[in-house]
Amino acid sequence: MNVEHATVFVTGANRGIGQALIAELQQRGVRRIYAASRQPQALAGMTSELVVPITLDITNRQQVQAAVARASDTTMLINNAGALAFGSLLDSPLELIVRDMDTNYYGTLHMVRAFAPVIAQNGGGAIVNLLTMASLASAPAIGGYSASKAAAYSLTQAIRANLRGKGIAVHGVYPGAVDTEMIAAMQMPKTSPAQVAQAILEGVANGVEDIYPDGMAQQLVQLWRQDPNQLAAQLAAL
Repeated sequence: MNVEHATVFVTGANRGIGQALIAELQQRGVRRIYAASRQPQALAGMTSELVVPITLDITNRQQVQAAVARASDTTMLINNAGALAFGSLLDSPLELIVRDMDTNYYGTLHMVRAFAPVIAQNGGGAIVNLLTMASLASAPAIGGYSASKAAAYSLTQAIRANLRGKGIAVHGVYPGAVDTEMIAAMQMPKTSPAQVAQAILEGVANGVEDIYPDGMAQQLVQLWRQDPNQLAAQLAAL
């Protein structure tokens, strides 16, 4: 896809990878960027002729429908918004596990179902789902998050087949550890959000369906391809 000619809708735009994507998209001279967040005050500094802030909780279907009506010229959807609760599936609060699934799986599904017809009507484009290496093998310390992202991984594969004939490329992005607020408490080497954002857009531009945007991800995916159980064992040690 020619990213430079795209009209892009980015969820979770107020921080981390989302914020880095907004900055990188502006550098690439896209036609328009819809920057969506549950916290509209966090987007105040982003507003410009190019960047349009949108208030959006992706778990709220009414807000999703309002967003797609407002952004009816979208040709690229980047599903970046996410939730992460630390804890075991056996003893962490159930409401946090449900929140992760509602956001990371059902929220992403709401966005895809709402925006795919719009993108098709606009001549085709791309849907980009931010996943994680924990989509491929669970990290027990973040069990609910891993399960929700595994579901989103399956979703990504399914809609790729559904949308291939409608001119919509579907990309999955599988970062390793990224230096964001979400995993600030985890002590390990981390890649900058700016580097991840650059790799995502390069992958989309080059038609790469599965994007591993950092060194850790590239190392772990090789391990997964050789022996999925070895990746599971490595993530279990986190």
